[in-house]
Amino acid sequence: MLWLPAAGTLALALYMGLWPVPIDPVAWDAPAAPGYTGAHAVNSKLANARRIDLHGEVGPEHVLAGPDGKLYTGLLSGNIVRMQPDGSGQEVFAATGGRPLGMAFAADGSLVVADAIKGLLSVAPGGQVSALGDGQARFLNAVAIGAGGKLYVTESSTRFLPAVHGGTVEAAMLDVMEQSATGRVLEYDPASKALREVARGFSLANGIALSGDGTSLFVSESGRYRVWKIATDADRLDVGTPSAQAQRLFDKLPGYPDNLTRAPDGRLWLGFGGPRNELDKMARTPFLRSMVLRIPRFLWAAPKPYGHVMAFSEDGKVLDDLQDPGGQSPLTTGATDIGARLYIHNADGNTLDWLERSPTSAAAGTGK
Repeated sequence: MLWLPAAGTLALALYMGLWPVPIDPVAWDAPAAPGYTGAHAVNSKLANARRIDLHGEVGPEHVLAGPDGKLYTGLLSGNIVRMQPDGSGQEVFAATGGRPLGMAFAADGSLVVADAIKGLLSVAPGGQVSALGDGQARFLNAVAIGAGGKLYVTESSTRFLPAVHGGTVEAAMLDVMEQSATGRVLEYDPASKALREVARGFSLANGIALSGDGTSLFVSESGRYRVWKIATDADRLDVGTPSAQAQRLFDKLPGYPDNLTRAPDGRLWLGFGGPRNELDKMARTPFLRSMVLRIPRFLWAAPKPYGHVMAFSEDGKVLDDLQDPGGQSPLTTGATDIGARLYIHNADGNTLDWLERSPTSAAAGTGK
């Protein structure tokens, strides 16, 4: 029966080469990884963060301070929880029934939510949830509110939806592996209910924040390790084509850039979902990325957690860089600076971590 091993080998080869996978990968040129050097030199400034227990909830992916002085965060359960800055008084403010990610408070006191499953939502001060725009479910990720109440939203992917592909982490992973770059920045005007495409061509459009003067948007592109500065009045701009309205502020980051937030002092905080990995070596060989998806997940090497957030100025100067190379932090996605404290967002932890920020350390960028 010598043909049995040969038949098994053939079956395995056919499986690895032909079994259907959800991606149609595209070749691209991955920039050289800078590693943890220079402004991103290895440090342990995040390692001693304090923790707020979320009482069974998981994944405070984005955090913001409300007009009432409380913290608001969206969780994996679909709940939006609010609490005092010290973590006390936790209560469910609203339930979206989806996966609330980025959030921002509007001038009327309502909370605007980019929900990865339910789309763009508005939550009234009493907790009532309603859909904005056409109500279409998109893979929305982050939101910023500009002049006249216009909403700027990142749509991470038009190819992979969390509701269809097993959640936000899985959908994001598939989008990055495919590299079809279908992410967009959208503008929604609540007054006219008009939806406009500002820019397209992002490989997993993620965080978004406005410049101090409101004329530019900072957008993180997770799949290509970049942060963009884009004019708010851009219209259907393809970031793959050079334009005076789109500047690559950071082009070779050491990890996957995620949430963007603005601090009271004007600096911008950026989180990293993890360090760059072996996927870069497959950038020019799409078929290898397809083959990876045919390998059973239990055989995949589990990535070691690496906490990392950084602060930068609007002109692209790194002002602070905080890391936890020891892997004690959950999957960091961003940071919210309220002056006295820096809260660390995460996608999979059951705590909300924070650091004390004295006026001296905040100004100097020591990360204490």
